[in-house]
Amino acid sequence: MRSEEDALAGRRVLVLISGSIAAVKLPLVVSALVQRGALVRCVLSPSAERLVSAVALASLSRAPCHVEADQWSHRAARPLHIELAEWAEVVLLAPLSATSLARWVHGLADTLLSSTLIACEAPVLAAPAMNSAMWAAPAVRRNWRELQGWERVLPLEPGSGLLACDRVGDGRMAAPELLLLALESLLLAGCRRDWRGRRLLVSAGPTREPLDPARCLTNPSTGRMGVLLAQAARLRGATVDLVHGPLAVDPAWLEGLQGHPVVTAAEMESALERLQGDADAIAMAAAVADHRRRTPLTTKLPKQALAEALRSEWEAVPDLLAGLVQRRPPAQAILGFAAQSGEVLQEARAKFARKGCDLLFANPIDRSGAGFGAASNEGWLLGPGERQRHVGPTGKLALAHELLTALAEAMALRAPVPVPVPADP
Repeated sequence: MRSEEDALAGRRVLVLISGSIAAVKLPLVVSALVQRGALVRCVLSPSAERLVSAVALASLSRAPCHVEADQWSHRAARPLHIELAEWAEVVLLAPLSATSLARWVHGLADTLLSSTLIACEAPVLAAPAMNSAMWAAPAVRRNWRELQGWERVLPLEPGSGLLACDRVGDGRMAAPELLLLALESLLLAGCRRDWRGRRLLVSAGPTREPLDPARCLTNPSTGRMGVLLAQAARLRGATVDLVHGPLAVDPAWLEGLQGHPVVTAAEMESALERLQGDADAIAMAAAVADHRRRTPLTTKLPKQALAEALRSEWEAVPDLLAGLVQRRPPAQAILGFAAQSGEVLQEARAKFARKGCDLLFANPIDRSGAGFGAASNEGWLLGPGERQRHVGPTGKLALAHELLTALAEAMALRAPVPVPVPADP
C-alpha cells in the first residue's frame, strides 16, 4: 500500500551501483529508501563488488543483492537481467562510472548491470561520479550529452568538491539526501525537462531585521517550500537562482542551485533587483519581515529599555513582490505566495488584486500539516480571469511541481505573439 504522504512508499526501486569510490555512500541511500517504505533490490557491477559489501546491501534492503556471478544460473527460470528490468518501477543508477556510462550509451550488454539497464523500460535517475579529469574528457562529455537527450532518463549532474583522489573539482556524486529528493521528484513528475533553457529566480526563507546585536524581528519560515521549488525546477531543466534568508533545510538540497544568501529585506531586495533582468520567471516564496528598525542599535539594549525601543523607530519594509511586478519585462511571469490565517481565500483574493502578479498561492499557517516548517502544505492557487483552485493537502515537493506547471503556463500566456511577415508581392 502506498502512503499518500511519501512518494517513495511502496514503490519498487532498483538500485544499480557501478565502480566508483562514491559507491560506499549507497548503503545509506538503500537504508533510507527502506525506512521510507520503498521496496529495494540492488545490483553491483564487478568493480563495485570490490568497494561495497553485497551482504550489507542485502541486509539493508531486505532482499538479495545481485552480483555478476548471479547473471546466469540453471536454477533460474528466466534471465536475471530481464526479471530485474521488468520488476523495477524506477531505477537509481548511482554512482554512474565512466565505464558504465559508455556501456549504456553504446548498447553494450556484457555485464549484469549493463544488460539490466538496456532491457529496462522504467525511468532512470543517473548520478555520475568520477575524477574531474575523467569527467572533463571529451569521450565522457559526448556520452553524457547523448544520455541527456533520452526521454526516460533524469540526469543529475555531479557537483564540485574534494574528491577521493584528493583533487578538488567537478565529478563528486550528488549527496545521498539529494539522490532521495531527485528520486522522489522522478516519481512525482517523471523525466520532464520542460524548463530546459529557462531561468527561474526563487526567493526563500525568512528575513531578519535587527533591533540590536542580540535581537531581531523575523518569522518561523524554514525556506523548505522555496528550496524545493528551486530544486524541482532544476530537475526539470531550469537554471535556478535562489535568493534566500537563513534556512533550516538539509544543506544537500542546495546542491546545483546558484545560491545568493541574504539576511535582511534590504539585502534581498538588492539581490532580486540585480537578478530579475535575466529571469524568465520568478517565484517569490520568501517570508519577508513586514517592519524594520530605521537604525539598528549597535549595542545590546537592557531589558528595561526594550519596551520603549519596540514602540519607536520602526518603518514598513517595501513590498518586494509589488516591486518585482512593477519592474518586470513584459514576458516575465511571477508567482507570489501569501501566508494567511483565518479566511484564507477571501484575504488571498484581495492580495492578488493588489499585487498584480500572474499567480498567487495562499496557504494557511494556522492548520496542522501546512505552513511554516511542515513537510506538507495546502492552499488556494489564484490565476488570471478569476481562476482559482484548491491544492492539497500534499507534500511540498509535489506542490512545487504543480506550481511549476502553472508558472510555465503563465509564461506561455505572456510570451509575445509573433507578428506575421507580409509576403513579397
